[in-house]
Amino acid sequence: MHWQVIIPLLLFLIIIFGIGIWANQHVRSSHSFLQEYFLGGREMGGFLLAMTMMATYGSASSFIGGPGVAYTKGLGWVLLAMAQLPAGYFVLMILGKKFAILARRYQAVTLIDFLRERYKSHTIVILSAISIIVFLFSAMTAQWVGGARLIESLTRLHYTTALFLFVISVLVYVIIGGFRAVALSDLVQGSVMVIGTVILLIGTVIAGGGIENIMAALVAENPNFVSPYGAKGELTPLYVSTFWILIGVGVVGLPQIAVRAMSYKDSKSMHRAIIIGTIAIGTIMFGMHVIGVLARPVLPGIEIGDKVMPLLTLKVLPPFLAGVVLAAPMAATMSTVNALLMLVSSTVVKDIYLNYIKSTASEQEIKRASFIVTTVIGLAVIVFALNPPDLLVWLNLFAFGGLEAVFIWTVVLGLYWKKANKYGAITSMITGMGLYIFIDRFYPSIFGMHTVTLPIIISFIVFVIVSLCTSSLCKDEEWVI
Repeated sequence: MHWQVIIPLLLFLIIIFGIGIWANQHVRSSHSFLQEYFLGGREMGGFLLAMTMMATYGSASSFIGGPGVAYTKGLGWVLLAMAQLPAGYFVLMILGKKFAILARRYQAVTLIDFLRERYKSHTIVILSAISIIVFLFSAMTAQWVGGARLIESLTRLHYTTALFLFVISVLVYVIIGGFRAVALSDLVQGSVMVIGTVILLIGTVIAGGGIENIMAALVAENPNFVSPYGAKGELTPLYVSTFWILIGVGVVGLPQIAVRAMSYKDSKSMHRAIIIGTIAIGTIMFGMHVIGVLARPVLPGIEIGDKVMPLLTLKVLPPFLAGVVLAAPMAATMSTVNALLMLVSSTVVKDIYLNYIKSTASEQEIKRASFIVTTVIGLAVIVFALNPPDLLVWLNLFAFGGLEAVFIWTVVLGLYWKKANKYGAITSMITGMGLYIFIDRFYPSIFGMHTVTLPIIISFIVFVIVSLCTSSLCKDEEWVI
């Protein structure tokens, strides 16, 4: 085992557990368990909001899977990845104040709470819950795999053993601390992610003999590594442009990101978060993906892309500093999976259990249900993570696309178009989900576009047409903007 590397990681985990224990005091003393456990009492300031959005969005896919793909495809993947730069800006500007005000008015704890109040439809609640559970299982699987790969690389433990160690570590502090623990640990993890990215970028450039030498080595191996089209010319302008829908504008439709837009303290916090979040996300996404490309001459011959980052860090940095830097992908993985766990748990407890199983449940019963559901879901995902793919980024992006196809228009048009109604929303959600899964399974590169493009376009058209055609059925339910 690399003990000099592992010790800084253990110190990092101790800090995270300390945050969870501290946050548990707020959970115990809160007058509203649901508001505190799932939203942290809506008290996030600007810097904390920016860090938790960035840490939630910057996952194992960004720190382990993304650089692994960049290692195989070259600088073209860096260009594609930079579409993530304005992700936080899009979410907070499009949802912004209106979403937060309405969430407070209706005491909404989850995105589904908002959708239920907006559309007055049990069908939408059920469809939303199914979509979140199905697609986030895929996303959580990616995070479990990423954390296990990291521990496996550092400790030389078997993958399965590493997987169980990572899962238990995450579950303990999420279960005891809730959203406040998640948000505060995101603050620490987000800071570590930015610092770790910068240190590793500098270390990689030095190890490769400078940018000029690294670029010369890439060109000598394959000139396409330094082109915008990928190692095999597969990154066409159409594919890259449509991919930007998935990781740029479409992020507005991700429930795990949208819920952050209902948890900040005031508008000043939101505006500050937009600036800080954009700078932080830009630093991480550019830095980590460029590192993935630069790693190729420094550490050639890696067959499993997800091992590029941990192996590169161990090679180019002194052991203790490597441990500090490797806390970054660990932080990214933990911060994303804890956000996803909280989202799925709140969906099951708040949107299904309280709405349709036991609406009169006491505070104690809600607490017990929340802890049990979070534990069961976390353990259940292990089954899917036991046989991981070589590049976990595809699991994460599959989940992103599915959630966006289902939610983007239901949320955005629901906020800003008064004629949007439940019939249009239901049809759009079913169309988006069904079409996305069909295309992903059978025609993944249809017309050379990314899989998510047609589902988002067609679900929008369907939403508008059905809402207009059924407007007479919903006159009494017209939304007041």
